[in-house]
Amino acid sequence: MDGVEENIRRLLDGQAQEDCQDLCDFTLEEQNEATAAKGIVPSASPDYRPILRHTVSYIVVGALINSDGEVLMMQEAKSSCAGKWYLPAGHVEPGENLLEGVKREVLEETGIEMEPTTLLMVECAGGAWYRFVITGNVTGGCLKTPKDADSESLQAKWIKDLGELNLRANDILSIIEQARSYHARKDECWHGCVLPAVTPHRKLLLRLVICIRKRSNNRVHILLSEKTEVHLPVCEINPTRNVHSTLNKFMTEIFGADLPAHKPHGILAVEHCGKPEALNDGLCLTVLVSFRKALEEVGIIDKYTWLEVSKQLGDDLLKRLPKNMAVPLHVIR
Repeated sequence: MDGVEENIRRLLDGQAQEDCQDLCDFTLEEQNEATAAKGIVPSASPDYRPILRHTVSYIVVGALINSDGEVLMMQEAKSSCAGKWYLPAGHVEPGENLLEGVKREVLEETGIEMEPTTLLMVECAGGAWYRFVITGNVTGGCLKTPKDADSESLQAKWIKDLGELNLRANDILSIIEQARSYHARKDECWHGCVLPAVTPHRKLLLRLVICIRKRSNNRVHILLSEKTEVHLPVCEINPTRNVHSTLNKFMTEIFGADLPAHKPHGILAVEHCGKPEALNDGLCLTVLVSFRKALEEVGIIDKYTWLEVSKQLGDDLLKRLPKNMAVPLHVIR
């Protein structure tokens, strides 16, 4: 089981697993069968494949904060919201990965070159729209002025007081608050640098790191699937439902209808590649989940088992349970 522990450590560092990329314990076809068995017509095609700008959308947002606590903002040029202000953001283009996308958008809309340092938040609506909020450091470029106005934006500014701007939408206020808190964290506990790993996936996948304590020895255990080969549980994300709905259905598949109280703590790792275009437009989100009950009180269905991990790894997992120790996953309903 050393390979399992090594994979978990990689995920705790925000990195991709070295293997098991194509394993899936609960496909869309299996989810549809479970739904149909309850007399409900399935909403997703079992043949669904994510294709950027067609069947799935990835938005990247650059949330840059300078040493004075000012946030980098851009003034919109689009006719629908011309003159209003927003964070630099836009669609990831076919053939791009998430980091390439955010660097391009920030440069096009503000004139600033950035080097991403970490994900701050992942938002999703349904299972086919995702927004990745990424912060980073300024590495060059020249702030866009009105004389540089083009179809991307009219200008850009570092702003302290957002109240002086006419915002395109207020949905960025929570993003800016998160970014400012992260940059002002000093000695506060936050997750480390978690950047999207450039790893190819052909489907939208949800991987779970589920941890629980055993009452008899207080040691941390994690759940493993024993289907085909031992691996962390993985399911396909339903593109017509939100990620929390997929998570709940998968947890019920594993633990039964009397699913004990549990808590998703956020994202440990994001994997996406985008190359070749239209072939690897999928992604994998690894989410950390914990149970409040002891292992002895939680039953599991066939093909899954608990693994007691080393004390050091168990302690490292427990350290990631508090607020801000994993990247928040926000579901927009």
